[in-house]
Amino acid sequence: MKRIKLGLLPKIIVAIVLGILCGLFFPGWLVRIFLTINSLFGNFLNFIIPLLILGLVAPGIADLGKGAGRLLLITALLAYGFTLFSGFFTYFSCDLTYPWLLNESDSLSAVQDKVALTPYFTVEMPAVMGVMSALILAFTLGLGMSVIDGDRLKAVMEDFKDIINKVITAVIIPLLPLYIFGIFLNMTNSGQVAGVMSVFLKIIVVIFVMTVILLFLQFFIAGTIGKKNPFHLFRNMLPAYMTALGTQSSAATIPVTLEQTIKNGVRPELAGFVIPLCATIHLSGSTMKITACAMAIMLMSGMEIHFGQFAGFIMMLGIAMVAAPGVPGGAIMAALGILQSMLGFDETAQGLMIALYIAMDSFGTATNVTGDGAIAVIVDRISEKKSFDA
Repeated sequence: MKRIKLGLLPKIIVAIVLGILCGLFFPGWLVRIFLTINSLFGNFLNFIIPLLILGLVAPGIADLGKGAGRLLLITALLAYGFTLFSGFFTYFSCDLTYPWLLNESDSLSAVQDKVALTPYFTVEMPAVMGVMSALILAFTLGLGMSVIDGDRLKAVMEDFKDIINKVITAVIIPLLPLYIFGIFLNMTNSGQVAGVMSVFLKIIVVIFVMTVILLFLQFFIAGTIGKKNPFHLFRNMLPAYMTALGTQSSAATIPVTLEQTIKNGVRPELAGFVIPLCATIHLSGSTMKITACAMAIMLMSGMEIHFGQFAGFIMMLGIAMVAAPGVPGGAIMAALGILQSMLGFDETAQGLMIALYIAMDSFGTATNVTGDGAIAVIVDRISEKKSFDA
């Protein structure tokens, strides 16, 4: 009989469901086995992510030729524009809904730190360079290869790209469902999700609705510019959304995001340039969560909220979070400094902010990576139009 082959999306859904169910009755020693596997795989991801960015971005820029610098600027401006739009959209939405949705009976003090299990052992796998170093090196090499006459370095980078693609298809993607299973197993077993979400349920519902509206707007814009069906574009990006929902990492989801973006008709060389770049600089979902959570904590703490104050905060937020891309919870860690300096958050408010943000980390990350596909469609259309006009 012909073997039934499940796609990545069904595998991820099964992994999430099994992780939640098994977390209800698995003994601690068994959970720790899966945590050990997750620790090893997670450390390997941290090691491979800079190489993945270098191996995909540099050849992608080189393949785009002398127009790479212009496309780099266009992509960066689109990503930052989408991020700013998300922040201001969130501010006005929360300004309308929070006053009647949240009341004095809602208490943030109910959030308690849960003690989670730990792996049996860990193996450190330090990356050869940081993510930002990999991006800068990729830009330098890619732009250099696009303007020089020699082909030797480009040939080397193409071979390196083939190696990275083999690692993605043979190692990362097959192990992702197991990794996601372990994440949800641990969260359920430790009671972290249930405890936090019972307190922040109202805020979570508001933010989830806003992410759906935001993604609809992004793909409506992408479909209009790219002359494609926005619903078809979004449907193709669902595996990336679900993968990010489990991994909570934009960088770890790059392989899936890249594959689904190509299915949306984006040229492979351009997708290989835009997707890894946007995994670092496009943070619409994270901006939405931080803005919404910050406003909720300020409102429930009796702090005053001013538009001018938040306008500067949102613009700085889009830049500050680039310092910590691809890491689960990395955005809120990068934002703590401006939360303190621009919004006046003390240690207690920062602790509550982290707890609320982490509870919904996967939703913001999923919004980030799904929106990357919309940006890629727009950049691909702009590139084609410019080439045609030329």
